[in-house]
Amino acid sequence: MVTTLTFDVFWNWLLLHPNCIVRAGTGDAVLYDDEDLHWHFAADGATLYVQIIRGKRLMGELILDSERIAYVQELGEEREGEWAFELIAETDTDRVALYYFILSHGFEEEERSDPARVPKARSPHTVH
Repeated sequence: MVTTLTFDVFWNWLLLHPNCIVRAGTGDAVLYDDEDLHWHFAADGATLYVQIIRGKRLMGELILDSERIAYVQELGEEREGEWAFELIAETDTDRVALYYFILSHGFEEEERSDPARVPKARSPHTVH
């Protein structure tokens, strides 16, 4: 069953679940999780960065134009232990998944947190 979320709800939820990302990408590139890597989020206005880091070294980066994302679709569990989310852009004549995230669990309504608990994305130029 496909569930639709606003981008803001999805993004705020994702910020609370960086260790649950299995992979993320576009039609052209994909970033894979590994035990010695960690996910980092950054923002510069409407441009959002999803970075995969080893120690303090940037290994890969996905740059999202949040203004183009109309909504997010949770496609459900596609493979055992993998839930797919597509970030959708729409025009009058087209609908395309610009980005996708595969997580180790699905979105749960009761997991929505109070906005004060959502971590802030840092500057894309600072790796911690």
